Amino acid sequence: MRVGVEVGGTFTDLVAIDGETVTVAKVASTPARPDEGALAALEAATILLGGVEDLVHGSTVATNAILERKGAPTAFVTTAGFRDILALQRHSRRSIYDLAYAKPEPVVRRRDCHEIEERMGPDGAVVAALDIAAAEARLRAILDGGDYRAVAVCLLNAYANPAHEMQLAELLAKIDPGLSVTCSHDVTREFREYERASTTTLAAYVQPVIDSYLSRFEASLGERAFAGRFSVMQSNGGRLPAAAMGRNAITSLFSGPAAGVIGAVRQAGLSGYRDLITLDMGGTSTDVCLVADGQPAISGETEVDGLPIRTPVLDIVTVGAGGGSIIWVDDGGMLRAGPRSAGADPGPACYGKGGTQATVTDAHLTRGTIRAEARLGGHMTLDAAAAEASLGPLAERFERGREEIAADAIRVADANIVRAIQLVSTERGRDPRDYALVPFGGAGPLHAAAVAAELDIATVVVPPNAGVLSAYGLLASDYVTYETRTRRIMVDGDAADQVRAVFQELGQAADDRFAALGVTGDVDYSHTLEMRYVGQAFEVPVPLTAADLDALDEASLLAHFDTAHHRVFEFGGSGGLARAEIVSFRLGSAVSPGTLPALREAAQGGTATEVEIFDAGARTTAALWLRAALPRGEWLDGPLLVEDVTSTILVPAGWRARVDECDNLVMQKGT
Repeated sequence: MRVGVEVGGTFTDLVAIDGETVTVAKVASTPARPDEGALAALEAATILLGGVEDLVHGSTVATNAILERKGAPTAFVTTAGFRDILALQRHSRRSIYDLAYAKPEPVVRRRDCHEIEERMGPDGAVVAALDIAAAEARLRAILDGGDYRAVAVCLLNAYANPAHEMQLAELLAKIDPGLSVTCSHDVTREFREYERASTTTLAAYVQPVIDSYLSRFEASLGERAFAGRFSVMQSNGGRLPAAAMGRNAITSLFSGPAAGVIGAVRQAGLSGYRDLITLDMGGTSTDVCLVADGQPAISGETEVDGLPIRTPVLDIVTVGAGGGSIIWVDDGGMLRAGPRSAGADPGPACYGKGGTQATVTDAHLTRGTIRAEARLGGHMTLDAAAAEASLGPLAERFERGREEIAADAIRVADANIVRAIQLVSTERGRDPRDYALVPFGGAGPLHAAAVAAELDIATVVVPPNAGVLSAYGLLASDYVTYETRTRRIMVDGDAADQVRAVFQELGQAADDRFAALGVTGDVDYSHTLEMRYVGQAFEVPVPLTAADLDALDEASLLAHFDTAHHRVFEFGGSGGLARAEIVSFRLGSAVSPGTLPALREAAQGGTATEVEIFDAGARTTAALWLRAALPRGEWLDGPLLVEDVTSTILVPAGWRARVDECDNLVMQKGT
């Protein structure tokens, strides 16, 4: 048996696969202690852990620690003269018209930022040697002056030569063996000192939190006789053994959203869909990602609470539009949905846990697109009267009926999602009409048709058990590691050989890391260059296949770059007027954990009944189906409401749907 458990902001999802048998569970999360939600999901699914061979876990623990400022007390150690780098940041302003604008607050206070006398050059040469005796005395004084549980070491140009960072790490281990030490060269080997410093401090800040969480969770699993492989999902779409999180916990930052993308790629790919836009709408937020030819887009940088994190992550855009998003009115009198969420506790008003503010889930229940009889997760009852009552004040303010204001709020949420999809598609030089929309999460299939219609997307593919697809994605993921290096190389006749040499070096580093973690198997590599024209401030990613790399020469390298540059900026290929250069290298390495069965849903007999919903400004009758009872291969015209234990699918009028041979429900607009 293989088990995936994903802890979200509102629900904790589980998928267990034993041969061809698929078991799913969805329980309320416990934000204060996420591991309790994970254990509750195992108990709800009656999983006997002694028989589990592979358990993969994803959670929001690292993200929450940063957002809530509940990480470990951390000291920041850097090269003399750069103590204020975390406070200075960049000159950009996120709100250029906000007179009270303030830069994002670092997780490390200025008084906890310290300097060490040393200096490396950008070429890796030693400019000022590290005095070991003086450094040890300085580190002892730093630790004596604060109650630190973690230290972030980020020296200038350590990406080019980490020798001094390694020496400081040895000294810190000697002074206090129990101290958590994070060095920038273990986190990111790329230039730009502020982004590298921010990434290192955030990694150090969450490391003790993740270590404590995983230790507690592993102990609980051990008490239940678990003796299998335990892996943790990363933001880059791959898993690693839990032991790897002891080196760089920041890679687990967006494990849940990344797992959903991988699950969507795997399940939609079975039906032949390889160009996708994924739409993961859960209880708190919606995450969207573009997938081209079966490969999710990778970004070299992300951010949390305005703080940059330089590490490879799936290029996911998140908006505060989920089932628990609160419906409210802004200062200008406009109706809004999110980003604040009712979360798991108290949750939407219809949950009956004391919540009184209207949410998107309450809006769906009021207009009939979620039925009170359809128990969320198979067990949670809903209070339709409480949902309608929560919308009462909004309906009165806008002089609308409660069903009308519910439909209005859902359209506002749809607009937020459409904007997020535009960020990953049209603003990246991609036309969303060329892609199929794959919705999942508990609320995604309810909004998919309206979002697709707004973007003129013709096909929607809803996987089976869509409400727990992220948990399935944990199991579908490979073991993945990324190696990055900043190495500036001008594009000339010698560049191709240098590129191959650097990637060979990175491949050896990746192989060594897998070997140290006990991961064995055939390795697949992906190669990406970060390139720019000389004088540009930022780079564009240029992916290369293995065949591209073998045949690479100056002309083909420039051609690959011009294509990538043109896609983003609508110009490229300056006819030699501007020189191009390579700035950084990124090598992805993946090892498959073994063949995984598809996410199937057992068919069962049954026929449709009827239900009234409020859609397109009026009440209308829709056919109500259990998903497992839908006739395979037969097109059914909307309006339809399709339910399973994890989600509800809305097929509006003007759309049709059928279940294909891979159990994916395919929706198409028109006939």
